[in-house]
Amino acid sequence: MNDLTTLERKVMQALLDGDDDILSLLRKQVETVIVVKREMTGVGFFTTFVVPDGIPRADDQSLKFGDVIANISGLAHGAGFLLYVEHGALHMLEGYTYDEPWPKEISEFELTYTAGEQRDLEALRKILHGDNAER
Repeated sequence: MNDLTTLERKVMQALLDGDDDILSLLRKQVETVIVVKREMTGVGFFTTFVVPDGIPRADDQSLKFGDVIANISGLAHGAGFLLYVEHGALHMLEGYTYDEPWPKEISEFELTYTAGEQRDLEALRKILHGDNAER
């Protein structure tokens, strides 16, 4: 199991979009990422990755962020997503509903950011870079 689903791929593209050095490194990682585990929870999922050795890491930082949301056919309240980075490498993508069962199949979805159509990149940089957000 080494392939991302269509939803996972699109969510990762949205989460890693933007002009930032850490996002750029993570975009390179997602091209080589291997899915090692996918766990369905009933109200969402956890997809665990491994980034192969030799692929550049984003220093040694660990963080999580998630400003992407989805309107998904069959969900009244949509879904949210969190991306976990451990030791500078992509580690896990979490998808979750807002107190609804996760659909058995997802055929239609639309992604947006929690801030609206445009991402709040400055807010994200504060998470990615801490106090040194001027990158």
